[in-house]
Amino acid sequence: MMFIMQEELLAKRDKKVRPHLQQYAPVWIVDEKVLIEEDAVQFTVVFQHSEYGWVSRRYRYDGFNDVLYYKGQKLVSEEQVLELQLNDPYINGVTVSDIPNSYGG
Repeated sequence: MMFIMQEELLAKRDKKVRPHLQQYAPVWIVDEKVLIEEDAVQFTVVFQHSEYGWVSRRYRYDGFNDVLYYKGQKLVSEEQVLELQLNDPYINGVTVSDIPNSYGG
């Protein structure tokens, strides 16, 4: 039962998150904590931003209210990214469309 709840929560998160993060593709999830009792998912993604370079952003998805919260950003070194790129991305990007003045810069 708990596994089904976790799958449903992650599916709801993906539906909310993918349209926002698609503009930064490719995007990797590097940390993810499913908080069933809080109906939330806390996760960190890494991607290359057109202005800042490689960044790590932390988010919290509130499944009850269907809201995505931005929790901060920090720069990531090229060495960390090279290791990360050995894995498949969460969002694979054939074409990257970074929209100026989009949410989160």
